[in-house]
Amino acid sequence: MSKLTGKVAVVTGASKGIGAGIARALAKEGASVVVNYASSKSGAEKVVADIVAAGGKAVAVGGDVSRKSEARGLIDAAIKNYGRLDILVNNSGVYEFSPIEEVTEEQFHRIFNVNVLGLLLTTQAAVKHLPEGASIINIGSAVSRITPPNSAVYTGTKGAVDAITGVLSRELGPRKIRVNTLNPGMVETEGTVSAGFIGSDFEKNLLPQVPLGRTGRVGDIASIAVFLASDDSAWLTGEQLLASGGLR
Repeated sequence: MSKLTGKVAVVTGASKGIGAGIARALAKEGASVVVNYASSKSGAEKVVADIVAAGGKAVAVGGDVSRKSEARGLIDAAIKNYGRLDILVNNSGVYEFSPIEEVTEEQFHRIFNVNVLGLLLTTQAAVKHLPEGASIINIGSAVSRITPPNSAVYTGTKGAVDAITGVLSRELGPRKIRVNTLNPGMVETEGTVSAGFIGSDFEKNLLPQVPLGRTGRVGDIASIAVFLASDDSAWLTGEQLLASGGLR
């Protein structure tokens, strides 16, 4: 039997990149998956089609996690389609890098609203349905550890994710709900390619600092998410797993 047979998962921001990889990996292990998207309906439908073609179960559901009603709608979709919820992956995130002189109020609120408020609103909607043994996985970033220049706002959001994980692990622990953060380093995705990170001087300067000597792949992160979602990690909560090939 697969590790997640009979389980139901919601993965936010799952139309591409790390979120899509996690959705596919959870489904491969037997979970039924709600694949959330904010703008790329076609991307989410492609992820669903891949999962179904491989014999899994999934549905695409649009929604902006930074809006309470839409965050609640994602959770309601899981209950409506599959009757339960066991795994929540808070993956939705946006990023933008700029020196402190160029930080704007609009930039701050946009990034914090998705990366932090969205996580809180989706978790708030989910907790009323999560049973004992459920797992919440917050996707943070290695930036909260390595604090690169020109990333004050984005790194601030990921530091908040780490702190919230600790709080919720204590708050939800008595209900036997686990909460952990998975913090990737640089990963090759559609986003990092289109933003110009992959193949850039930034990546070339970063790689010598990575003990394992390469940029991460989506599968590197997805397999850890499966571990955190499954009973293999039943004794882990409040942890920050740094998945960066040793970069710290």
